[in-house]
Amino acid sequence: MTREPTTGITRLLTDWSRGDERARDALIPLVYDELRLIARRNLARERPDHTLQSAALVNEVYIRLVRQKEPDWKNRAHFFGFAARMMRHILVDHARNRRAAKRGATAPQLSLDVAIAPRAKTDIDLVALDSALNKLTLMDPKQSQLIELRFFGGLSVEEAALVMGVSTRTAERSWTAARAWLRVEMEADTRK
Repeated sequence: MTREPTTGITRLLTDWSRGDERARDALIPLVYDELRLIARRNLARERPDHTLQSAALVNEVYIRLVRQKEPDWKNRAHFFGFAARMMRHILVDHARNRRAAKRGATAPQLSLDVAIAPRAKTDIDLVALDSALNKLTLMDPKQSQLIELRFFGGLSVEEAALVMGVSTRTAERSWTAARAWLRVEMEADTRK
């Protein structure tokens, strides 16, 4: 993630949080390219015939962002973390709809960080990943959030730590533990 012209984006996020719709409208052109980059990274891991385009994904995120009744953006990293969560939900919904349309055919595959993916497999079922993250949320919401921020949001460990309000060292330990848990969970899921 590129570094923001700090005062501009942060100020607009703060003003938007206070209800200033003009700040929201001024913010979108400033963050659009970064949202599009995050979307492209997410979609690059999709299968080649994926029907969702990065512009459509960003537009859907934008629609969901402007529907926020009382956003409470703490900072730029928090905003992009929230956008990453939205992208996760949109991509998972898209995968579920595609699976349903194929009436039970195998789910769309998504490449996942090699450190997370099962050893013998480099692609992962996005719906299964979402299910595993939901299980992880019940056990350790912070670890699930960290995976979401890193995988779907493309945030570095340092940026994710900022969003989560923890130290970088704590985020690094959580990242190691979350990847290990997810690897075991995903391997168990593939054996079912």
